[in-house]
Amino acid sequence: MSPEKIVFIIGLLFISSIVALFLYKKLPKRLKKQNYVKKWRELQILCKDKSEWRHAVISADKLLDKAMKQRKIKGKSPGERLVSAQRRFNSNDDVWAAHNLYKKLMNNPDLQPKEVEIKKALTSFRQALRDLGALPSEKKINE
Repeated sequence: MSPEKIVFIIGLLFISSIVALFLYKKLPKRLKKQNYVKKWRELQILCKDKSEWRHAVISADKLLDKAMKQRKIKGKSPGERLVSAQRRFNSNDDVWAAHNLYKKLMNNPDLQPKEVEIKKALTSFRQALRDLGALPSEKKINE
């Protein structure tokens, strides 16, 4: 084999490796559902105590943001990622309402939301996590 062919083959392998690595980094990671189910169950335990509702909503928003990052959804902030992912959600408006409640809780530590608001926000976060594939269907979570 001529030296030109060897250099060509080595160069081709090098370029192919770089392209494969680039594509690997751009593809969304598989979400480990067990970890998300575990975190979601911890959130459900927080909901038993009214004084922890605030923390449950904050944790749920952070969990959704983590899932969006792992799915490689574009955006510098959670809000930008929500905009980028809006077509993936069954009810984009509900996810935004839940995120807005999170922002209100972060900006106003004295805010005491109503139970209905908390339940709706957590239901929206749970559905968004399902839509992203971070949580399995309802039947599988309760098993």
